[in-house]
Amino acid sequence: MTLQTPQPPPSALRAVLAALTSETALRQPGAAALRHPNGPLLPAHPLAVHQLPSGAGASRTLALAPRTGWRFLIKHGGEVVAAAEVAKAAEGHTFSHFAAGPYLDSTLQALAQAWQLAHPLRGRHQPRLLSIPDLYATALWLHNTDAGPDGDLLIPLAPAPLGVTGHRAYPAAELLALLARPRTVAPAPLAAVPAL
Repeated sequence: MTLQTPQPPPSALRAVLAALTSETALRQPGAAALRHPNGPLLPAHPLAVHQLPSGAGASRTLALAPRTGWRFLIKHGGEVVAAAEVAKAAEGHTFSHFAAGPYLDSTLQALAQAWQLAHPLRGRHQPRLLSIPDLYATALWLHNTDAGPDGDLLIPLAPAPLGVTGHRAYPAAELLALLARPRTVAPAPLAAVPAL
């Protein structure tokens, strides 16, 4: 397998660069690490973001996940300190938000896994991000550009939903079927009532 690094549209990169110099954008909670840098802030690792709509249930399929924008990891001194997301708009792309938290390191780990998977697998794969908002889940989507959806892999980012192993490469159909299962929450044990 070879990984085809995606090239974002110029309007997506321009939107991120503008946000990195915008006082308003830098006031967002996810931008705390970007406010007083000691050096340049560099957008890196651009990934197209596709969103699986809520309510898809058992019919979840990657064909229902349109591209909604792009996410860039923001590097400072070689370290990833935040992510910036831009959304598709009529005039190209507009800045959406900055983000921090565990998905930063998890995205880097999934990308490293994707490069390791590149050797034994066949075909060309394009890394993307798949967002599944109703399950609070995100996965690195390795789209097989040669074989279509049957050759796609999904690597859930950690933290992953219950019943899903973060950073395990799943065939896309297998993971989507797993995510479509109804989630059951065990009832809390009843407290013992003292005898009167």
